[in-house]
Amino acid sequence: MMPQRLLFGSTRHVILGSTEAVLWGLNSIKGNRHNFRTAVFKDVTYKELKNLLNSKKIMLIDVREKWEILEYGKIPGSVNIPLGEVGEASLQMNPKDFKEKYNEVKPSKSDNLVFSCLAGVRSKKALNTAISLGFNSAKHYAGGWNEWASYEYSEKKQGN
Repeated sequence: MMPQRLLFGSTRHVILGSTEAVLWGLNSIKGNRHNFRTAVFKDVTYKELKNLLNSKKIMLIDVREKWEILEYGKIPGSVNIPLGEVGEASLQMNPKDFKEKYNEVKPSKSDNLVFSCLAGVRSKKALNTAISLGFNSAKHYAGGWNEWASYEYSEKKQGN
C-alpha cells in the first residue's frame, strides 16, 4: 500500500497520491457511467411520443417552468414538474404529497416516464436524474415543445 501524500502542482491543484483513492474513484465513476450510457439510448421521436400518449401507458413530464407553459403551451396530457423539482423534490416525495402538489398519481420506478422541455436539454437532465433514482423505464423527448408544436401546427394546416 502506498502512503498517502499531497502533491502540489504549479496550478495549485491538490492531488491525493493514494492507490485506494484512485481505485475508489474508478469504482464510483463506473456506476455513474453505466447510468449515463443507459440514458443515451432513451430518446423518443414525435411519432413514438404520439403513440405512447394515445396508448395512455406513460406519464409525460414537462420540466419547463410554469411561465413557459403559460406563454407557449404544452403537450396535451403532460404534467408540469419544473426541472428544479425533479428528483428529491418530486420523484422521491410520498404519494399523498405528490398527488396534492401535481394532481396526479406518483409514478412508480417501473412506470414509463417521458420527460420533455422546450428543446431537449432540460429533459435530458431530468432523464439522467430519474435513471439515477432507479426509474429505469424513463425516456425523454429530445424534440421538446418546439418540435411538437411544429408538427402539430403543420398537421392542422394540412387538415384545413
